[in-house]
Amino acid sequence: MSNASHTALDLPDEIARRRTFAIISHPDAGKTTLTEKFLLYGGAIQMAGQVRAKGEARRTRSDFMQMEKDRGISVSASAMSFDFGKYRFNLVDTPGHSDFSEDTYRTLTAVDAAIMVIDGAKGVESQTQKLFEVCRMRDLPILTFCNKMDRESRDTFEIIDEIQENLAIDVTPASWPIGVGRDFVGCYDILNDRLELMDRADRNKVAESVKIDGLDDPRLAEHVPAELLEQLKEELEMARELLPAFDRDAFLEGSMTPIWFGSAINSFGVKELMDGMGDYGPLPQVQTAQPRSISPDEKKVMGFVFKVQANMDPKHRDRVAFVRMASGHFKRGMKLTHVRSKKQMAISNPVLFLASDRELAEEAWAGDIIGIPNHGQLRIGDTLTEGEDIRVTGIPSFAPELLQSVRAGDPMKSKHLEKALMQFAEEGAAKVFKPAIGSGFIVGVVGALQFEVLASRIELEYGLPVRFGQSQFTSARWVTGPKDKVDAFVSINQQHISHDHNGDIVYMTRLQWDIDRVQRDYPELTLSATRELMV
Repeated sequence: MSNASHTALDLPDEIARRRTFAIISHPDAGKTTLTEKFLLYGGAIQMAGQVRAKGEARRTRSDFMQMEKDRGISVSASAMSFDFGKYRFNLVDTPGHSDFSEDTYRTLTAVDAAIMVIDGAKGVESQTQKLFEVCRMRDLPILTFCNKMDRESRDTFEIIDEIQENLAIDVTPASWPIGVGRDFVGCYDILNDRLELMDRADRNKVAESVKIDGLDDPRLAEHVPAELLEQLKEELEMARELLPAFDRDAFLEGSMTPIWFGSAINSFGVKELMDGMGDYGPLPQVQTAQPRSISPDEKKVMGFVFKVQANMDPKHRDRVAFVRMASGHFKRGMKLTHVRSKKQMAISNPVLFLASDRELAEEAWAGDIIGIPNHGQLRIGDTLTEGEDIRVTGIPSFAPELLQSVRAGDPMKSKHLEKALMQFAEEGAAKVFKPAIGSGFIVGVVGALQFEVLASRIELEYGLPVRFGQSQFTSARWVTGPKDKVDAFVSINQQHISHDHNGDIVYMTRLQWDIDRVQRDYPELTLSATRELMV
């Protein structure tokens, strides 16, 4: 369902003021810094941290796992809620590293819009393109932030052209940079006819804003050097001829992206971007589900799990399920039906995340993201309702691209290893396969860095050193079909058969030839590389 049709919904004020979005980018484009500044403006934190902080300088709030702190990358999507003016922002952070793309993909099923951060010197990079394609598949409205304008960056038209060509989307400038690199003085805010000036001296200071009356206003000359002012006027005239004006419907349908220019580290351009999200961003949207869609204005509470995070607090072996509220007004202590098991759960300790701090959520509305601590009952793809048998759809699981065998350093600890692996599988951090013949496990991931993260987490959280080794298999496919045909297939191909953590049958392959052979010899069976997490 496209977003444009949702403006007609008459939502309660509390729901209508919510903006739920993710920030996506190529690694190092400045996403974590931008997230920090959002929290700063939202009053959630007083001083922004730096990602690669020196010594005990403040650590950024959205990166809470030790490994992230050591590497300066975000590997776990975390959610943060804060007020900004009259709006309630629910910001879901996504891992920027391509090895964690599946986590990001699932996160994008839980938001209504995305902010794409690009580096002014590098433009559209490979990972940006991948993430962007996911947004396009879901018709997500996208706001673009061109970061690092205080460093040497490319020509503004060149950046806009590249976005239009590579990503096949119309780009409309919401602001226009004045000068670049050392000469960067600020931006002209096109949407509000204002001049925004950057303060280089204080990185946490909100930019000075000068309301002006069009480009001929003499006050412009008081703040902008003559040659830069001349260039600004020329470029804006060209931009108005060559580029489309902002059209909110086209933006909400996902076919146009407004672009802001700025420097997140200097707190510049961030507030304008946040205003843009508040004023133009989509309200909470309808969620696709079976047997019917869920509208945010429904009175009954419904929500779905899009992420499970284990051991967020190393002192407590807890698992927190991140739940996107799809409808209704949730109150702490409510009993909700866990649709997959048909059991009721009393939600007594739901949490709201304010970066790495959490507080009890007394209530939540459609659009909000809450954490529900649990001991493994909740899995990715689960739906919670007030009794109705309805399941949110469209949360994908991908076949892993890399497979390795794994064994505990101490053979006596293999039971502990099984427990740890099952937990990571339920969290969505890896696929875990138990071969039908022989002992041990095969672990599948999308990117090589995930093996390192898993090994370090198993050692850290379970005190278990593990060894990953070569696996004879190169890919895995889920097997579905008529029961008798599947059973016959399994008994003949025992060497290739494993079960995943849900107990589903998986065919492990060495070569493409294996897959072709099955499709030829067993036409009734389906081998799938993706699986929808409908449980």
